[in-house]
Amino acid sequence: MDAFVAAAIGFPTLFLTAALVVVIGFWLLVLVGAVEHDGFDVDVDAHALHLGGVPVALSASLLIAIAWFLSLASGVLLFDAGDEGGDGATVVLPLGLAALGWSLAGAWVLVRLLVRPLAKLFPDEPGPSRHDFIGLTCTIRTGRVDGDFGQAEVTARDGSTALVQVRQTDAYALVSGSTGLLYAYDEAGEFFWVAPY
Repeated sequence: MDAFVAAAIGFPTLFLTAALVVVIGFWLLVLVGAVEHDGFDVDVDAHALHLGGVPVALSASLLIAIAWFLSLASGVLLFDAGDEGGDGATVVLPLGLAALGWSLAGAWVLVRLLVRPLAKLFPDEPGPSRHDFIGLTCTIRTGRVDGDFGQAEVTARDGSTALVQVRQTDAYALVSGSTGLLYAYDEAGEFFWVAPY
């Protein structure tokens, strides 16, 4: 246990231990709802480090945690080498710097491998929205459309179809099979305003 504590608060792991404490604190704040996990993703481009495709909070947390573990393992080995006698300080300092660099590089490689499959879970583009239907034509599927009733089938730009609620204020008769144009969406009523097309 002494070797673990000495390695965790000793050189070279001390730098990464401090970063790991920050990461754990961040995720605890996310857990209690004080911070949003994607709060700082907007201004950071992780694609430059080839760690993109997942939220920066996730890739940075993985990088720090893996680097800390690799540095800790190296620190334990260095602690044992320094205890074996001789002038261990002159050997441990350059080896510690090399271990720190190796830990960061190794963590970067491992995180790159981990984020590739995880990137599929975090699509870059937002999902479809009802507002995507505005400006598209639709086919009326009910016998009538008025201010209180009506449904229409609309085909999205990606080829998928949806049955949506529609309303109209005009005196034009929209009946089953008519073509209409969706020109607005009412958030409160969750329906589209439609006009004859």
